[in-house]
Amino acid sequence: MITSYPLARYRFDFEITRLLRLPDYAGSTLRGVFGRALRQLACVTRAKNCQGCPLRRTCPYSAIFEPLKPETTSLRNISTVPVPYVIEPPTWGTRDYAPGEMLSFGFTLIGYVQQHLPLCIMAWQRAFARGVGTGDGTAELLGVNSVEEENDGQEILRSIYLPGQHLLDHPQHTQLPTGTPSERITLQFDTPLRLQQDGHALPPSKLTARTLLMALVRRASLLAEIHGGKRLYSTEEFSELAEHAQQITSHHHLTWRDWTRHSSRQRRTMQLGGCIGKWQLSGNLTPFQSLLRLGSWLHVGKEASFGLGKYRIIEE
Repeated sequence: MITSYPLARYRFDFEITRLLRLPDYAGSTLRGVFGRALRQLACVTRAKNCQGCPLRRTCPYSAIFEPLKPETTSLRNISTVPVPYVIEPPTWGTRDYAPGEMLSFGFTLIGYVQQHLPLCIMAWQRAFARGVGTGDGTAELLGVNSVEEENDGQEILRSIYLPGQHLLDHPQHTQLPTGTPSERITLQFDTPLRLQQDGHALPPSKLTARTLLMALVRRASLLAEIHGGKRLYSTEEFSELAEHAQQITSHHHLTWRDWTRHSSRQRRTMQLGGCIGKWQLSGNLTPFQSLLRLGSWLHVGKEASFGLGKYRIIEE
């Protein structure tokens, strides 16, 4: 059972200074402006891209936004390196933010890149100063809060940064619950869940508890090992978890939500729909108790970095 994880969650609060219009789902928009601002701040070569750059393995932009494959033998063959951040945008729905209104969103850093939080704060400030969304709306940073969870599951916000002041110390490991596990748990997916097979997102009819749980195991394991130098499970433990997951039954009320986004970097339109709704898991959930809580912060499935695959645990 996982008792702690190298993860820190934050909430950024901005005050709108020029009308800011966000699309139905703002996750990819926020990721795009964050990435551009981060590269402008961190890149010393001013090259058009990072290919062939001799500084890539020591560059904070690369570590955060475009991490390289690990050099260790056990991880060298992974197809995609998960990025060590998660952006949680405002709730679904097109919205105009007028001057004077507040815009808040979540931001999570995993592992070693937590040392670059000051750079990330500067990148977010620059992104919103230069313009976000249709019409390039602008905003000023009001402050950054750490998001911590009490033993009873209640979230506590603690102010750690105000513009013009020093960044305050805060926990860089999150403690996970170790109480009595339930034999039944319900997950409410609020953003599209994209669990893929052969390159295609699975529809509700093809989702199983094993598919979900092992996706959580793989995501948590890769992030911890690549970005935190911590191996969560041995090969034997991974196999045992797969066997346990096979015994979990599930019942869900999931529907498909279509979502289309345009990728400026890839210069094409992408279909990124997925499953939303409730998913109930039943059985011996003890091996997955802490993992399920962790997954609510890490998200699960494709494009988790900009907020897809977000779920809440509904206590029963």
